[in-house]
Amino acid sequence: MLFEGYEPAGFYDEMFSLRGRPRAHYARLYRGLSALAPPPFQAKAARIDEHYRAQGITFDHHGREHTFPFDLLPRVIPVDEWAHLESGLCQRVRALDMFAADIYGERRAITDGVVGAGLLATSSGYRREAHAVRPPLDRWIQMSGIDLVRGDDGVWRVLEDNARVPSGLSYVVQNRAFMRRIFSEAFERYPIQSVDHAPQMLREALAACAPEGVDDPRIALLTPGPFNAAYYEHSFLAQQMGVDLVEGPDLIVRDRRLWVATTAGRRPIDVIYRRIDDDFLDPVTFRSDSLLGVPGLMECVRAGTLSLCNAVGVGVVDDKSVYCDIPDLIRYYLHEDPILEQVPTYRPDRPDDLQMVLDRMEHLVVKAVDGAGGHGMLIGPASTAPERDEFARRVRQNPRGYIAQETIALSRAPVFLDGRFRPRHVDLRPFVMYGHEPKVVPGGLTRVALEEGSLVVNSSQGGGSKDTWVLAGAGTATGGTR
Repeated sequence: MLFEGYEPAGFYDEMFSLRGRPRAHYARLYRGLSALAPPPFQAKAARIDEHYRAQGITFDHHGREHTFPFDLLPRVIPVDEWAHLESGLCQRVRALDMFAADIYGERRAITDGVVGAGLLATSSGYRREAHAVRPPLDRWIQMSGIDLVRGDDGVWRVLEDNARVPSGLSYVVQNRAFMRRIFSEAFERYPIQSVDHAPQMLREALAACAPEGVDDPRIALLTPGPFNAAYYEHSFLAQQMGVDLVEGPDLIVRDRRLWVATTAGRRPIDVIYRRIDDDFLDPVTFRSDSLLGVPGLMECVRAGTLSLCNAVGVGVVDDKSVYCDIPDLIRYYLHEDPILEQVPTYRPDRPDDLQMVLDRMEHLVVKAVDGAGGHGMLIGPASTAPERDEFARRVRQNPRGYIAQETIALSRAPVFLDGRFRPRHVDLRPFVMYGHEPKVVPGGLTRVALEEGSLVVNSSQGGGSKDTWVLAGAGTATGGTR
């Protein structure tokens, strides 16, 4: 009854083949769910929402606080499929990190013509203040979230890179915890890889990049404060990692060292995991009107007494125009072919691409190069003529400020809505921690577009999420759950 009327046809479905049969790694879940009537499943879903509200797990949507919608049917990824994704993600983050180190150092990729110098000079994420700053291990990106999509051909592709202050890791951990509590029977005989250690993976990556000579670093998470939309995540990760949760006024710079005020007096801080954008980190170096940062913070970074994670200036990696060059950067730095494909992408600042984008706007997704959260974007097939005209005007006026991508028919998965499962589009944001070596949290945040036909999965646009199961063995093999 839960799957009555469900139609997988038309898109790649994560759970069902085109013939409507459950895929092998979903078969046991399907059998269990087929025996359930909608009311008991609806009651479980309601309990999840109650738990999220009680824990304060909310986000800002159009100026109002909402719980993050969570769907009880997990997304399941077989171990061999995950191994391919894991290899490609590690490869990609290695290249992104080397690119960041290069552009603020020798700039070999520019000299050799892999990336245009003008591209960097016009990037809003590029920070001249980061030049001559060499982080420990020369590591610039300790934590990243790489957005993946699967098209109707079943192939995984990278959609976007998030290297500044990627969010969502707390939901990965909490989704699994609540899933275990509310729907424990779903875990029976599924060998699922754990995500409980994800905060510890982040802590290890941060500690690995401590200043030289610091063996037991004191780490703090720098938050804008309780009024920030992601504050729940900041407090959760700080608590799970066992590190200080601090705001700008809690910190002070003395003798090129960063200190935090505690009940036992001032204590030095060696590593900052920052959840504040570059512009607001240090009013001496960046925006003088910032009340969120710490005066003199960058002085500590330059002196080598403080590691700032992720490093100032890595926002250039998130520039969507740079995305077009990443396959070439992988070949340039690693001498390897890219493992993961990308979505075909066009840059209007190239004359040939500009005319093509203007001619095909109703078929493309047009994005601001510094946009995030689903804002500053046109989805051509779902747009109106006036909307396309407005975006065409913006692109002509500022071709460097936009890219265009082919519209990917995102894969769909069953989502429980109004008493039964309905197909909705999904993506996946895995998280990569990079200390000495890149490591991928085995799962990630599956984001769901809850509106029928919508391709926008961002929570700020009303999207939801699923628990993501990476199997530890063959599809439906028996074994203990973790």
